[in-house]
Amino acid sequence: MEWTDDGIILGLRRHGEANAIVEVLTAAHGRHLGLVRGGGSRRQAPSLQPGNSVHVAWRARLDEQLGAFTLEVTQARAERLMRRAHSAFAVSHLGSLIRLLPERDPHPELYATLAAVIEHLDEPALAGMLLARFELVMLAELGFGLDLDSCAATGGRNDLLYVSPKSGRAVSRDAGEPWRAQLFALPYFLVGEVAEPPAMEDLQAAFELTGHFLARRVFEPRGAEVPDSRAAFLQALLRGVPPRRPDL
Repeated sequence: MEWTDDGIILGLRRHGEANAIVEVLTAAHGRHLGLVRGGGSRRQAPSLQPGNSVHVAWRARLDEQLGAFTLEVTQARAERLMRRAHSAFAVSHLGSLIRLLPERDPHPELYATLAAVIEHLDEPALAGMLLARFELVMLAELGFGLDLDSCAATGGRNDLLYVSPKSGRAVSRDAGEPWRAQLFALPYFLVGEVAEPPAMEDLQAAFELTGHFLARRVFEPRGAEVPDSRAAFLQALLRGVPPRRPDL
């Protein structure tokens, strides 16, 4: 059994004295693990870091076996991402989210999304927006997608400002105004294109929204907590994101 694919490294662990088991998200073969001989050595280990893109060749006698990887780095970005606290924590959090998916279950659109997100994680102005959007995508991939296209009360598609914490559906300004204290704010950048990166307040609102549904619908039913890397990412990120400018 063998195949080749493109992938992004999610993590690795030492296996024996010199080898490593490397975890990648691939374009066509999903989240996959494989043994890299010599992957724990001083020569290879620095290139097999989370965040790097690789060309993957996998080989095994039987499909259900762990198998062996041959990896060729096609884009080395891990060193750059590890220089900033927020992007280092973001890479860890992305890996934690993707590990919620069944191993070897293909998610080609998610792979393309991850590739686009991870390329810009070291840019503080973009990282928060991209990671919040990725969390929305993950909710959908796990079967818990939010309905942000129309108002839950009226069916209208305009002026959507809130989200119901129970249904996960958008609510318009007029319909939600009487209950705004019980609703989540719906940041504009989660539902449309933006001309400039969001301010701190909008990022906080976005992560409050996605965090609620990740906790209630994904982690708590599994008897788990939202990974600490998420809170660490937000703490590091928000130190470098300016607040919204007051209206003049």
